[in-house]
Amino acid sequence: MLDHARRSGDRRDEVPDSILRSVGFLSFFDRFATPPMLLVLTERTDLSLGQAVQLVAAYALLYAVGQPVWGLISDRFGRITVLRAALAGVLLGAVASTLFNAYIPLLLARAFTGLMVGALYPTLLTLLGDTRTGILRAKGLSDLQIYSSMGTTIATLAAGTLAAVVDWRLIFALPALGSLALLVALRGVGPGPFRTERVELRRAFAGGPLGVYGLAVLEGAVLMGALTYIVPALQQTGMGISLAGVLAAGYGLGVIAGARLMQFLVHRYTHTRLIAIGGTVLITA
Repeated sequence: MLDHARRSGDRRDEVPDSILRSVGFLSFFDRFATPPMLLVLTERTDLSLGQAVQLVAAYALLYAVGQPVWGLISDRFGRITVLRAALAGVLLGAVASTLFNAYIPLLLARAFTGLMVGALYPTLLTLLGDTRTGILRAKGLSDLQIYSSMGTTIATLAAGTLAAVVDWRLIFALPALGSLALLVALRGVGPGPFRTERVELRRAFAGGPLGVYGLAVLEGAVLMGALTYIVPALQQTGMGISLAGVLAAGYGLGVIAGARLMQFLVHRYTHTRLIAIGGTVLITA
């Protein structure tokens, strides 16, 4: 079925690059928009700082736990079907997040949103893997990384300030509006490629994949661990919310520059060598 979809070139099953990039932007904006406004939440609601931090933790936990499940579902029902379902879930979760300011309802709303957002980026990566090969795939991944990093950068720069100046509910409302717009844009696109062969789970736990999982855990510890709390940590030292956002946004700007550079390096180096170079730069930094 997947090979047939590739050969036939059915345009109804192809998601425009603009939508793929927009979904990547939305995914990372929502992931990184809450931490910069943790202190604002404690000031404008009845949440303690510990409870506000737990909103991020619950979001991250459901984000991670749901991804293997979403992968199996997309194999069975199609990538676009999962993409639509996840965007609809983000819409509902984001709207619910604007309606509550009590701890438990808001915690559940953010956890549900994390579960839905967790389906977006892996589905985008799988779509690129299903429909592109070689240099085109590498370029598509680089472009996706650039727009995703733009989401991270803008969320880190602006979320805290907007929450303080306007309202914290606006930060949750923006992904809802984005999800609605993307659902409208996906009208007319087919279910996309999906696999009909049996999935052998034991292959997912062989030596090679386990090494990749280890790298992913390390990256997740940096992204969702230390980086997540840089802005509120700087604020607690007395730094202004806007300046703290500017300093933390340096990560996103670095990723954007690195992704641009990757488009040139991919023609000269193998993927393994590029990973080694990137790891060396990370350790040095």
